[in-house]
Amino acid sequence: MMNGFQNIPFNWLEKIINLAAERIVLVNRQGIILYINTAYCDFIGTTVDWAIGRHIEDVIENTRMHIVAETGRAELAAVQSINGSEMIANRFPLIIDGELVGALGTVMFSNPEEWQKYQRKIQSLVDELAYYKTRFEKELKSKYTFDDLIGSSTDFIAAKKLAERVAGSQSSVLLLGESGTGKELFAHAIHSGSPRASFPFVPINCASIPDHLLESELFGYEEGAFTGAKKGGKKGQFQNANLGTIFLDEIGDMPLSMQSKLLRVLQEKEVQPIGSQQSIPIDVRVIAATHRNLEKMVQEGKFRQDLYYRLNVIKIDIPPLHKRKADIPIISLHLLEKLAKKFYREELSLSPEVIQRLQSHMWPGNIRELENVLERAINVLDGKTIELFHLPLYLQDVAEDPKDTQFEGQTTILLSPLKDTVAHAEKSAIRRALAVAKGNKQEAAKLLQISKTSFYDKCKLYNL
Repeated sequence: MMNGFQNIPFNWLEKIINLAAERIVLVNRQGIILYINTAYCDFIGTTVDWAIGRHIEDVIENTRMHIVAETGRAELAAVQSINGSEMIANRFPLIIDGELVGALGTVMFSNPEEWQKYQRKIQSLVDELAYYKTRFEKELKSKYTFDDLIGSSTDFIAAKKLAERVAGSQSSVLLLGESGTGKELFAHAIHSGSPRASFPFVPINCASIPDHLLESELFGYEEGAFTGAKKGGKKGQFQNANLGTIFLDEIGDMPLSMQSKLLRVLQEKEVQPIGSQQSIPIDVRVIAATHRNLEKMVQEGKFRQDLYYRLNVIKIDIPPLHKRKADIPIISLHLLEKLAKKFYREELSLSPEVIQRLQSHMWPGNIRELENVLERAINVLDGKTIELFHLPLYLQDVAEDPKDTQFEGQTTILLSPLKDTVAHAEKSAIRRALAVAKGNKQEAAKLLQISKTSFYDKCKLYNL
């Protein structure tokens, strides 16, 4: 069979060798130079014609090439003094058909400065890699513990105790509750309290990822799996969560086609990236959450029954905020501490009237809504105490929930005449504007986006 190199001209081979190794020398068993390239000769101050045929010791000072050619033992990244400096060289024994015939030497770095330049370049890459690795690991760590779950109401304490009890388990957990009740905080806390705490915590919002991207996001893909696939492929979030916990938020919004693939992953404990013929074993604990009624969805055929039972090993119901109103003051103070750091404020507090108003609200947005209300209040706060007029308009006036009075099993809603309601709203809005503008009526008119004349007329009308 013809050797492939026979088809390559000699001058090509010489060029290839010079490109592959900047400085190269070849000796036989006796240490006689058989080949040395021009770059090496320029480096040591000689010529190719003079060097070839001479013993390596007569050409390169402090060389050990003849020793490697005799012993057959390689010397890698060896420091060698030459030309008043130190270079780093590699020396390889040359073995042909099982017989030691000589040695090959290459210069990696011709001087310490060259090595230091290379080291700085490599070190910057190592530092960058370490930064992104640390950032990646930090982002995949749980951010909250059970100490961050604030509240003392009976239902909340029961949910928290159950979560603490099952944190050390490997079983799947299903968190149920309205939007904004803190399901993700519970998931973080469960992971923090588990044996998997030192491994990744990967949160995925199933509702925020388009259906056609969800599979590749969860399970990854191989290079060339589809048009636009990233070179080298991409690891899925299940692989990123290996040995740790994956949190599938809004699992009720996952399409049926994905539910069957997720079920297979949970059953087989392996994932198959898109475009791959091989499955990858994984060890991941699943925590799922939803605000939807999954049992009803199962009955309607919108959620797989087998997946529901696979996820619903441990179910934890998180109560809405309107069912734990006694917790609102302590939750509010906890949120204020967090927001105070964000806005560089200190010693923020709530007035008694504000606390009473917060406790009278029904909080359809739960804790997330409460946090937004407090953040809004801090933005318009001049002092350190949040008053009623710092709250959003819908929380400032009479409680928005109509008062219900029971008469023989029927409910009568007590309402005021429309003109009285409008007058009351205008009067309250003017008072708030004056408070924010610190009594400056012209500024207050601008806040209400009405003319100064109209503002003065209304102040006269309402005796303000």
